Amino acid sequence: MAYMILDPASQPVDYAAFTVEDLGRTHFIGIGGAGMSVLAEMLLENGVDVSGSDREANTKTERLKTLGARIYIGQSAENVHDADTVVWSSAIKPDNPEIIAARECGALLLHRSDILALLMQKHQYAVTVAGAHGKTTTSAMLAQILAAQGEGNLKDPSFAVGGSIRTPRGSIDGGHAGTGKAFVAEADESDGSFEKYHPYIAVITNVEPDHLDHYGSADAFMAAFAEHAHHAQKYVVLCGDDEGALSVLASMGEEASRHCVVYATRQDIDLKGSRARCVFISNENETAEREGSRNDRTGSKALSAAAERFSLTFPSSLIPEMYRNKDGGGDTQTFDVKLRVPGIHNARNAAAAIISAVLMGMDPQKACSAAFEFYGAKRRFEVRGTEGGVTVIDDYAHHPTEIGALLHAAKRRFPQSAIHVIFQPHLFSRTHFFAQQFADALSIADDVVVTDIFPAREKQEDWPGISPDTVVSRIGRAGPHTDAHSIPDMDTAARFAADRARPGDIIITVGAGSITDAANTVLEQLRHNGHRTQNGKQGSHV
Repeated sequence: MAYMILDPASQPVDYAAFTVEDLGRTHFIGIGGAGMSVLAEMLLENGVDVSGSDREANTKTERLKTLGARIYIGQSAENVHDADTVVWSSAIKPDNPEIIAARECGALLLHRSDILALLMQKHQYAVTVAGAHGKTTTSAMLAQILAAQGEGNLKDPSFAVGGSIRTPRGSIDGGHAGTGKAFVAEADESDGSFEKYHPYIAVITNVEPDHLDHYGSADAFMAAFAEHAHHAQKYVVLCGDDEGALSVLASMGEEASRHCVVYATRQDIDLKGSRARCVFISNENETAEREGSRNDRTGSKALSAAAERFSLTFPSSLIPEMYRNKDGGGDTQTFDVKLRVPGIHNARNAAAAIISAVLMGMDPQKACSAAFEFYGAKRRFEVRGTEGGVTVIDDYAHHPTEIGALLHAAKRRFPQSAIHVIFQPHLFSRTHFFAQQFADALSIADDVVVTDIFPAREKQEDWPGISPDTVVSRIGRAGPHTDAHSIPDMDTAARFAADRARPGDIIITVGAGSITDAANTVLEQLRHNGHRTQNGKQGSHV
């Protein structure tokens, strides 16, 4: 059988003429995935008849069911027999039975990016956040800022973020169809589909080569981001501390660069001959006083008083006129910012979010204060609990630069603590291309366990010889003071790390796959070790 070609970058409909209302009954293949479930929920909120299938039930499929979606466990042709539109992601293969059935019955096949592009068309202020890393946190923070303090057209924003948003009032799901004119979307660059978007503001957090299995070369990856930047209707906001982002700026041309805003910690930044305006991050520091004891299982007391503090200096020309200094106070205005999420990388993420809010017309002082109400996106430095004096943190970091930033932030927030890492590599291809970079980043930790690789869409036989040892064997050379271990079984790895931890230590589960489940195993083993100690049997420690 000849299967149809599935091209994520193709544009099967005219987004200006085709609307959400034209979708009809819409079926999602793999509806329980993070990206797909968010879009399904937004369509439900727009009144679309939604169904979907997945290999197994999860919390997202159960939530969608309560919202009115028809959910099928297992994928078969019968699931799409009456669908007008079938939505697929890049994880879906051409031989999927629902793809074949959709083609045979004449349903419209749309990639998930097409749905996102259609939703953007409904909003005056669409903001996309793209980058090799930082995009989930930045888009979640911007959504939180607008939701907490947005007024007028910026009140009740729509957003599509690849993770829930944690706030003082609890977690907000990553998808919401609001009544306002603002829309915040995380733009996935992995398959090239982000070229479809034409946002009011395009945020680029960094341009560091990744997904080389798709792009083939670093140059092709860079070119895709440059093209994405040219699609912005009004502004491009990018990080001046990142050489890749500055290369995008250089590609814009003098006239287009007038609409670029650069945020940076470096005062001597080279703007590549552009006419971009700069917002500077300065006086960056962290106060790490902690209240309570580490016996608090929620971890909330241990981290309640910690804060990242810095200031943002804006050119007055970027600030809406009604919020500018009325006393002729100069060409710049400075605002103080305080964050709950740690690290200079999050100061940069916050700068991008705050700048975007201001460019949409928000009061900069309110945008800065609202940033403190952001407790993080799910699986971004998420404290999962504390047992026996050991704090367990879960993080989605799966690129070497992300891991390095995460561990530097952890070292600074917990300067007296040993840092243990349980790392699950994501994709054989990424492990192959970045093995030494992973080793360099992980060497920041004191103790590292690497588990089996999460394959996602890839197969081991296509990448012979790539295993946890591919990374572990390089850690000794990168960091001679880091203990590194290859333990493929995740459950065994989690218990091993828990046994090695002492009171006051930090254990971080790291990766984009199923590693998040290991945090519960770690906490369980720590509780077990505590009971053993109480009974006079000391666990093994280093």
